[in-house]
Amino acid sequence: MDKATGFSKLFTERLALRKLKAEDADALFALRTNSDVNQYLDRPETTGISQVLDFIKKIQTSVDSGQSFYWAITFPADDKLIGTICLYNLSEDHIEAEIGYELYPDFQGKGLMQEAMAKVIGFGFNNLGVKTITALPHEKNERSIMLLKKNHFEIDNALMDKNKNNEEFDNLLCYSLFKNVSK
Repeated sequence: MDKATGFSKLFTERLALRKLKAEDADALFALRTNSDVNQYLDRPETTGISQVLDFIKKIQTSVDSGQSFYWAITFPADDKLIGTICLYNLSEDHIEAEIGYELYPDFQGKGLMQEAMAKVIGFGFNNLGVKTITALPHEKNERSIMLLKKNHFEIDNALMDKNKNNEEFDNLLCYSLFKNVSK
């Protein structure tokens, strides 16, 4: 663990979750420009490798300052990025965080994101002291919703009501996981 930032490299049965690095630019570009991955994400279009390098620098700065925790998902024997997972939008007191994730389609449906998510949830609750983790999947992203439910996230009606007049939340569902419910 990096004592200054709290960041830790994490391992699951099949995966290594590590810091994002400049060498990930090509793989991250492929991920962020994949139409299947972007189908339910509302983010600006990624148009070039320089944009990805700027994003990586932004993420590195955020991680180094302890404002977010962002992991590249890899296999231990092959360090190539196949996806990402992060805890971000941390409250000032680190009691609340949002989880985000994406995985290259060739690796979906194999339980890999389940492994990564379980590990990151445990890290958030046990290492960071987070009490609530939220997720905002698109209402039509059935696979993401199933993954959240498998990890004991539940629809957060209070958060839905709070954001019902916010255009940024159109077509998004609000799910939350509270520390006392996690495994």
